[in-house]
Amino acid sequence: MKALLLYPEFPQSFWSYDRFMEIAGLKATIPPLGIITVAALLPQNWEIRFYDRNVNPETEADWEWCELVILSAMLVQKPDFQALIQKAVQLGKKVAVGGPYPTSVPQDALDSGANYLILDEGELTVPLFLEAIAQGQSQGIFRSGDKPDVTLSPIPRFDLLQRDDYLMMAVQFSRGCPFNCEFCDIISLYGRKSRTKEPSQILAELQTLYDLGWRGSLFIVDDNFIGNQRNVKRFLRDLIPWMKQHDYPFTFITEASVNLAEDDELLSLMAEAGFYSVFLGIETPDQDSLQVTRKLQNTRNPLVEACRKINAAGLLIYAGFILGFDGERSGAGERIQAFVEETSIPQPMLGILQAPPNTALWNRLQQEQRLVEGDSIHPTGDQNSLMNFIPTRPIAEIAREYVEGFWTLYEPSHYLRRCFQQCLGLGLQSKHKQTMQFPVGKGLRLITQLIWHQGIRRADIRGQFWRQLWTILRKKPQVLNLYLGLCAAGEHFWEYRALARERITQQLGYDPLEVSGRPNQNSF
Repeated sequence: MKALLLYPEFPQSFWSYDRFMEIAGLKATIPPLGIITVAALLPQNWEIRFYDRNVNPETEADWEWCELVILSAMLVQKPDFQALIQKAVQLGKKVAVGGPYPTSVPQDALDSGANYLILDEGELTVPLFLEAIAQGQSQGIFRSGDKPDVTLSPIPRFDLLQRDDYLMMAVQFSRGCPFNCEFCDIISLYGRKSRTKEPSQILAELQTLYDLGWRGSLFIVDDNFIGNQRNVKRFLRDLIPWMKQHDYPFTFITEASVNLAEDDELLSLMAEAGFYSVFLGIETPDQDSLQVTRKLQNTRNPLVEACRKINAAGLLIYAGFILGFDGERSGAGERIQAFVEETSIPQPMLGILQAPPNTALWNRLQQEQRLVEGDSIHPTGDQNSLMNFIPTRPIAEIAREYVEGFWTLYEPSHYLRRCFQQCLGLGLQSKHKQTMQFPVGKGLRLITQLIWHQGIRRADIRGQFWRQLWTILRKKPQVLNLYLGLCAAGEHFWEYRALARERITQQLGYDPLEVSGRPNQNSF
């Protein structure tokens, strides 16, 4: 079988870092781990060609060559995903699809013309698909109500990647999350039991990347890395000597719940193993909204103190925030802004609440007849879409607080100040090298571009750029790579805040900042 594996394009979004990628000479942030794991599950006698269309598109010759097209997608990739299915159908090629989007909304893939739907987790459903292919079946939907034992998951086909085009590589240690947040689709997709790989298994994946020549940052893409704290500590205790033996070739970033701050041993192990950053789902500082959305793990201890403790352990914080919870009080956006400034979180991901299909929130809103009918009933997955349900406070108010918050938080001098303060506040173990690693060739290009744009061209932040850079060099040189990377990412966010404002304006029919009396500022 000649199989063409394609990963659809992402639209410009908070996480796409478009301008950053351009000045760094990169194409994408992280590779698609799911589809290269599927590639490892396919028969060895199959011929495989793989393209991440965010890095390198396939050619017409690839389409002519293949007998089968395999796609994996998230909801945000919907436009390109559907276009690829339709192209395959027009060319008379069989199409198999999987991933979070078709698993959550299988009808969309069927309507586009997909022949095979390989849903849920591939370790259980890919074998069902292969059996159907062997029997000559021309279509099928393959599902499993069980959750696979991830200790049996194969090493992803990292060799298929154009690794130098990515900012970082990706591995997965666990699936699932023990918590019960109402809006989260992770527990509906992967369950509430955190299933982990064996330490030896994940070290074998790291060794594979090491042998392929990768040096730099690694994203451990677990939705909650610390969901099984006993097993994650086992892994970290094995990772620490491995890193030392290999002269610290990688630095790590991951996602975790805020209760990370409650475990001193875990924080210490992560720092010693080479973790430099963690993404936290803070959502809101409003305790009543956290109760409503069942994010109770964020209510046990003061959130500001939790952030400071995580910083003190040497971990830079990225964080997600949401507007639009039921019963939310006016001014939630301003309270989020105040929290971000108090904690100096450099890149707050501010979004408007969406109800993803098949979540507890979706089911409740469906019963209450509050879901919005039509195309918008399935959220785009992007952060700047109005909600796909009727909120409990005026949508115009939520939209204004969102655009105003995003516009203010990513005002260039505000953003650079938070990057500076967060990096200075990190408690670091001095025996390590740079807290974040970056390939030398790409790093030199990035620094040159950064000096031109922020140290020379932009008069309004030029002085701030040089003052802060000099202080970092004097007081905390270990964070230089991390700090420069954050500064460079500002180039993306200063463009993206204008795009977010434009998208909300299109949906509302007016600019919420102008209506609220704010002057119309040009994008950076």
